[in-house]
Amino acid sequence: MTAGAPTIHASAVLVGAKAVLIRGPSGAGKSRLAYDLIRTAAQPTGIGALPFARLVGDDRVHVETHSGRLLVRPAAALAGRLEVHGLGIRQIAYEPVAVVGLVVDLAAADGARLPDPQAETTLISGVTLPRLEVAAGMQALPLVLASLRTNPD
Repeated sequence: MTAGAPTIHASAVLVGAKAVLIRGPSGAGKSRLAYDLIRTAAQPTGIGALPFARLVGDDRVHVETHSGRLLVRPAAALAGRLEVHGLGIRQIAYEPVAVVGLVVDLAAADGARLPDPQAETTLISGVTLPRLEVAAGMQALPLVLASLRTNPD
């Protein structure tokens, strides 16, 4: 990791070849969505299954740019640790680094049935990334799965 790489309050899960960076206020469900993605990948192949998902980091992650891509790494003190509501902090397998391919903003004020095209991307450390805004109270997992499996019209 590059010295001084910023730490942000977020979780990240490697899904296939790219990471999903999950942002949102405390209590919005970042850890829950991370766990749901990992659990979905562990399901038998079929409807709803993901080919691969592994935790990168939970609660705090480092981000840095490299060759025009945004890399995400776990905060060293939290590597391999995931909060599971009702169980506390659990130790699980993790990836040490991943390229971010999607940003999910939970409890997003701009979450809408038909999102504004201006809201469908976000800029992080100079890298423009696809963004999915999930309104407070919406179930995030189905929206993330749909985003990963479909293309905009």
